[in-house]
This record gives sequence, structure tokens and C-alpha cells, in this order.
Amino acid sequence: MSHDYIPLHNRPKRDMSYSSSFVHKFLNQLQHHQQQNPSATQWDLPRYDAADEADQQVLVSRSTPHVFQLGTGASIFTSLLIPAIVSARSEIVLVTCFWAPSKTLSAITDALVKLANHRRHLPNQHDIEPLTVRICFSSRSVLQKLLHPQSRDGYTYSPAEWQKKLGLPDPSLLEEAGIRLQVKSLFFLPFSVMHPKFVIIDRQRAFIPSCNVSWEPWLEGCVEITGDAVSSLMSFYVLTWEKHVDFRKPLPTSHSSSRTSELQLIFVPSSAHHLVRPAASSAPLPTLVLPSSHHQNPQFRFLPWQKAAKPPATPLNVAMLELFEQARRSIYLQTPNLTCEPVIAALLDALKRGVHVTIVTGRNMMLLEQLVTAGTTTSWCLRSLVRRFKKLRTHAAHDLESGHPGLGHLRISYFQPRSATKAGKRGSQARAVNDAHMQDPEEEEPVHSHLKLTIVDGEYTVLGSGNMDRASWYTSQELGVLFHDAAFAESVREGVDLVLDQRLSLVFDSGNN
Repeated sequence: MSHDYIPLHNRPKRDMSYSSSFVHKFLNQLQHHQQQNPSATQWDLPRYDAADEADQQVLVSRSTPHVFQLGTGASIFTSLLIPAIVSARSEIVLVTCFWAPSKTLSAITDALVKLANHRRHLPNQHDIEPLTVRICFSSRSVLQKLLHPQSRDGYTYSPAEWQKKLGLPDPSLLEEAGIRLQVKSLFFLPFSVMHPKFVIIDRQRAFIPSCNVSWEPWLEGCVEITGDAVSSLMSFYVLTWEKHVDFRKPLPTSHSSSRTSELQLIFVPSSAHHLVRPAASSAPLPTLVLPSSHHQNPQFRFLPWQKAAKPPATPLNVAMLELFEQARRSIYLQTPNLTCEPVIAALLDALKRGVHVTIVTGRNMMLLEQLVTAGTTTSWCLRSLVRRFKKLRTHAAHDLESGHPGLGHLRISYFQPRSATKAGKRGSQARAVNDAHMQDPEEEEPVHSHLKLTIVDGEYTVLGSGNMDRASWYTSQELGVLFHDAAFAESVREGVDLVLDQRLSLVFDSGNN
């Protein structure tokens, strides 16, 4: 299915010759699922046809990662995303899931006000190109979601609502400065949030963070990329949020030389703030842009003897299951929650093949959301995983005699604030949170990990919005970006390990149990 409005205009046909066996298997699996059940993807948002070459070139791409930033959401926004936003010459696309009063929102508003005043005082104002700012989100309150229009056109906020409802600057100030702001939300009952988070600057640079515009001091990550994958992200944005707008027209060329680096923007420091600069590569990295459409039917199975429903065969879900199936040495998984049964089953299969599995997740994080969207919790699922692993181990000796590989090593840890681990505390999460805030009133110490990261065999790295929970796999719209490069995987893992030092509480280690 060819999309006339995918912004791949004026670009040469993409070279897919690098495609690994993984990419071919992924595309074949995606085509197989779509051919077996064509009606299943009829209402996907967005929908991709795996047999269509144009759509394949959106999914299979290349990119150059420039930085990988770790920290809290506020520290990542104020150190990386907001400086990029104010540097834009023509267009800013900011997509997030949750929008709430917070240090991040205050910093965004402050930056837009300073940028507007800066533009108002530039010489030759009539020569300055308008700056379009597109803000998109899914959730800002329970009531907003309950009353949200169920149309795919979503809800567009009028300028009269920007300040009071969204905490954004005075519309007249923005208009006077030539800043054209558009704000839109999408949500579908019962649980279909638009969960992706990304920022695109002038259709040339893209940032994929894990953080929302929200108040929680959680551990987050963000990768900055350039290259063809930015166009793939732009097409994903168009298909979801602006399908009536023709993005094939190139952006106007701006010759403005305004020095926005002197705006004195707000910075929120974090004790977990760490910047990773991947080693320079001689060529852009093989990259998959992996969307996952929302689905309104959660496919719950309420009876204990019923098997878990298969997750929707979205590009992200298919790619993740294919990665787990192809893993030969190791799987590293960092996720806020782990409540998706197909993921747990895939990890057990990998362990049976001798693959080492490391899991970092959250303790008692968003418990109510877990119960509502999954009917279970991460702690229950982890206990089940360990029990099933131990059962496998009872058969390991027989398997070895039969020539089968031994079980892989399983290690599971909960994230917790560094202050709690330093003191060796095993008390309540509330006490750990309080200790974390007392550590330094000016620095944010993350109290949970919200980073979504998968590294397989030290070669494949997946970042984005998708959790390993039931909501991400069955109902929410998600977005993942897969990089195939061992050096990039190594640099990301080293940075994460550095930040996790003294922030992990061991739950299970098969080498010691």
C-alpha cells in the first residue's frame, strides 16, 4: 500500500543491500502475518504493507547516531532536547505521550518565551521565516481521556486553551514572533494511548527519548540521529498525526543567523546525567524504524486455563520476537515493567538454547496501570519466570547428556535510587524515594527506571517507547528504533552500566541460586 504523503520526496532510492538475514526474516515474517490475516491490520494507525517496496524502505533504513544521553526526563529535555528545539530554523515536531505540569513543561515554556522575544528583536524581521511548532500528545488527565473524541483526527487545542490547559506561552507573543504553534491530542478508549516520544528538527535531526513531558524523576535515555531514518520517523508522524497535510513540499530555506545559543535556558541537573558519544562510523548504521499500531481490543483472557492471546503482528512486535528467537549469546533487557507473557515465553526459549538473559526492571512501578492493562504485576511475572526457569533446570542434566546446550544464565535486578543501595536499605519504596530527594536538593536522583532498552548478542540495540508489558504489546501505539552495530551496542551498554552502578537490587541470579 503506497502512501502518497510519505515524505521521501526528492531522495534517491534507498540502498537496502546491507540487509542482514535478520532483516529478511523480519520482512518475511511480517508479510506472512499480513497475508494470513489481512483484516487484522485494516485499521492500523499507521498501517504498513510489508510486501510494498515503498513501505519496506520506510521500515528498513540507515542512520548516524550522534549521542546517547542518560539522565532524568527533566535533565534530558533541558540539556539536549530544548537546545535543539530553539535551534530550529523552520519546523519543530514534538511528540510525547503524557503532558503535565512539571520542571520539563516549565523549561519548554520558558524556552519558547525566550525564543519568541529573541525573534521579536532581530533586525530585518520581515526576512525571518515563520517557525512552525507542532506539539502532539495523548494523555494529560483521566478526565481528558474519558471525554476525548474518538476520531482519528483527534482534538486540536485552540490558542485560547494553550495557557490555561497546557501551560504554554501567550498566543499573542508567539504570533508576534512568527511562531506558528499547533497542539493536538489523540486517544482511543479503553487503553489506546499514543505512546511514542520523538522530536524532529527541520526534518534533518531526530531525537528518540523515553521520557514524557512530566514530573517523575525517572531514569531515561535519548538517542540523537541524522540520516534517512529521520524521513522514516517523519512519515510515521504524518501517517498518525497529520495525514491531511502534504509534507512532500520541501521546507522553506531559512537564512536566519540568529544566535539562540545565548538564550540562557533552564537546566535541571541529575545525579544520573551521563552523555555517551558513540564511536564515529565510516558509514551510516543499518537501522529499522519499527512502528506498532494501537489496538482497541486488549484481547484479555480471563479464565486461568486460557492461553495468552498472540500479540498483534506489528513491525515492532514481530522484530522483537524475531530478535529473541535468533539470539545466540545474550539478551539484555531494561524495561519499566515486564508483564507480557509472549516476551516471558520467548526469554525462556532463549534460556533453553543457552542464551544468557539479563533483566533490569522496576519494583512496584505504576501498579494500578499494570493491574488494569495486564491483570498482573511485574513482581508476579518475575516470580513465575523464576519458577519456570527452575523447572527447566531440573531437566538440564538430561538435556546435556542428550547433546543439547545447557541453560543460559538468568540474572534479574530491580532498579532503585543510589542512596538506597549505598546504605544497603531493603525498606519500603517510599523511604527510598524520600532518601533520594534528600541527597541533593539541586540534583534529581531517579527513583525508577523508565528506560526502554534491548541489546541482543552485543550487536542489535533497540531504543524507543515500547515496554515489555502487556499494554505496549497489545493496545498502545509504540515506536522502536533498531540499530545493527556492535560498536554502538557496546557504547550504549557501557554508558548504562556506569549509570546503574550502585542502583540495582538483585532479585535472582541463577549462578547463585
